[in-house]
Order: sequence, then C-alpha cells, then structure tokens
Amino acid sequence: MKITLNRINDDYLFECTNAAGNKIILDNTSQPDAKGVSPMETVLMAVAGCSGIDIVSILKKQRQVIEGFSAEVEGERIQVDEAKPFRSILVKFFLQGVIDPKKALKAAELSFKKYCSVSKTFEPNVTVSYEVFVNNEKA
Repeated sequence: MKITLNRINDDYLFECTNAAGNKIILDNTSQPDAKGVSPMETVLMAVAGCSGIDIVSILKKQRQVIEGFSAEVEGERIQVDEAKPFRSILVKFFLQGVIDPKKALKAAELSFKKYCSVSKTFEPNVTVSYEVFVNNEKA
C-alpha cells in the first residue's frame, strides 16, 4: 500500500493520492480558510469507512435490506507533550431498512473485534467503542 502527498498551495493544503489515482485534500483546519480536512479528521473517517464496509458486507451476506447507512464519529483527544492523540473514539451507526437489529449489532461487534484494520491499529492505546441504531431504535 502506498500513497503520495503533494503540497498544492503556499500554505498547508496537500493532495493525497492512492495507487488507483483517487484523491483527498488535507489542510490545517486551525486556519480560517482551510479547504480540506485535517489529518486527525481523516483518522475518524477511516474508522467509520473501514467498519462501515465490514458491516455492509456482513449484512448483505445475511440478506438484510439496507436502505440507508450513515455514521457519526467522535474522537476525544488528550495532550501528550506537544501532540494531541486520540484517547477514545465513539462510532455511532445509523441503519435504515429491513434489518434485524441483533444482526446489525453483531456485524458491528465482528467489525471492531475481528475485521477493521483501522480500529485494530489503535489497540491497546485508544478505546474504540460503537453504538448501532436500526430504524431510529438503539440495537
């Protein structure tokens, strides 16, 4: 796996490109005119995306009908010397459709305990937890 990063202005704006040519824009979001996402925000996006792929894959194999899928991710950071790493991350999944809530909860559990490489990367230093809501009800 390899990405490239190129600075695209005179400040902090960077374009990251993967081997397939797909791109994301990073910026220093502490600046008022930021045009991209911060590197730490991309970490939260990666947790949601990784586990989201797992959950959708598991539920599709179980023939659950997913009509809507979204997530919200919150990260709590702590000061360590000059850095502010995450102490904890909470992912909330919101699923709509003909979905058994127990299956959705089990899919999330499998993702975080077994499959999601992004959240596994944080072990044991960062607590990653999750909640699952199916058709607006907590599973």
